[in-house]
Amino acid sequence: MRFQSYFNTAIKIIHAYDGKIPLHHYLKQYFAQHKKHGSTDRKIIANACYNFYRTGHSLNNLSVEEKLKYSIFICNDAGDGWDFLFDGAWLNKRHESIHQRISFAEKELPAFSLVSIFPFVSELSETINSTQFIQSLFIQPDVFIRLRPAKKNTVIRKLDLHGLKYSLLDEDTIAFSPSVKIDTVIQLDDEAVIQDYSSQRVSHLFRTIIADKEKGNSSIEVWDCCAASGGKSILANDILQNIRLTVSDLRNSIIKNLQQRFQIAGIKDYTSIVADVTRVHPKKQFDLIICDAPCTGSGTWGRTPEQLYFFSATTIDAFASLQKNIVSNVIPSLKEGGYFLYITCSVFKKENEALVDFIQQHCRLHLMQKEILAGYTAKADTMYAVLFKRNH
Repeated sequence: MRFQSYFNTAIKIIHAYDGKIPLHHYLKQYFAQHKKHGSTDRKIIANACYNFYRTGHSLNNLSVEEKLKYSIFICNDAGDGWDFLFDGAWLNKRHESIHQRISFAEKELPAFSLVSIFPFVSELSETINSTQFIQSLFIQPDVFIRLRPAKKNTVIRKLDLHGLKYSLLDEDTIAFSPSVKIDTVIQLDDEAVIQDYSSQRVSHLFRTIIADKEKGNSSIEVWDCCAASGGKSILANDILQNIRLTVSDLRNSIIKNLQQRFQIAGIKDYTSIVADVTRVHPKKQFDLIICDAPCTGSGTWGRTPEQLYFFSATTIDAFASLQKNIVSNVIPSLKEGGYFLYITCSVFKKENEALVDFIQQHCRLHLMQKEILAGYTAKADTMYAVLFKRNH
C-alpha cells in the first residue's frame, strides 16, 4: 500500500531528525537524496512528519510508530489514505471535526491532553487563551501578504487572472492557503510583502506614532536594531513614509539578503550594519527604535511544530536575559521624545510582560500601548508588541 510506504518513510525521517535545523530544510535535503519520491509523495510524507511534531510533548511514552499513528488521527483530516491505521471506534471517528477527534483522543489515551502537548501553560502571557492557543498548534497557519502602497488593484487583478483562491481580510491584507503558490503570480517585495497577519498589525502602533508625533515635515530617524529579513523596516517605510532608516543584524548573510530585498522594495535611503546589539550601537540618536527581539518563537510554532517538540523551558530564561541585554544597550540611542517599539513572536510572559516591567524600571520610558496580537483565532502567528516613549 502506498500509504503504508509513506508511513514507514515518515518513521525513518522522524528517527533521524534531531531538530538542529528547521524541519523543512531537513525534508528538502532528504528528498534531494531520495529522488524516488514524486511531488505528491513528498507532500504526504512531509505532512505526516509535521503531524507527529504537532502533538508536542504528549504521547512520548509511546513508540514513534504509535505516536505518529495517533498524531495523524488528530491532525490530519484530508482523504481516506490513512484509514488503514485505524479500526473500530477510531475509524468511525476518523472523519469527524478536529475538535471531536481531540475530545475522543483525550478520552481514549491517558497520555494525551492539551496540557501534555504544551506543558508550559504557567509560563504564558496573561491574556492568552491557553486552550485556543494549544488547539491552534494542530493546524498549519495561512500565508498572508501585505499589499504595498498603491499596489492593491494590480495584485488583485493578477490573482483573479490566475484563478487563485484568497481572502481579503482588510484593506491591505490577503490570506491564502499554505498550498497556494503566489511567488510566480505577483512580484514579492515590490507589489506585496509576505508577512504574517499579526506582524502586519504592528502598523497600528506606527499609526499611533503618527498621531502622537509633533507636526512637521522633518524625516524620522529609524533604527531597526534586530532587522532580520527586514519585514518591519519595509512596514515602517510604507506607513511612516518620510524616514531615514538604519538596519542592523548580527549575521552578515542576513544583511546581504535584506539589501537585495530592499532593492526590490525600492528602499534606497538606508544604512545597514552588521552588529551585535548587546554590545555596540550606531553613533547617533534615533526618533524611533524598532526592536523585534530574538525570542523563543513560541508564537510561530503552528508553522514550526518541531520547535515545540524539542523545546525546554530553560530556553525561556536564556532569551529573556538576551532581550534585557539588547534593550539596555540600544535604548540609550533613543532621542528625547522618541519612541521605542518592542516586539516578540513569543507567548511567554518572561519575554513579554516581564520585559515591559524591566524596561519601565531600568530604562525610564513611558508605556504608551501594549497588546497581545493573538493569531490563534485567525490561523496566524501570535505576537506581543509594546510602544514606549522617552518623555522630554
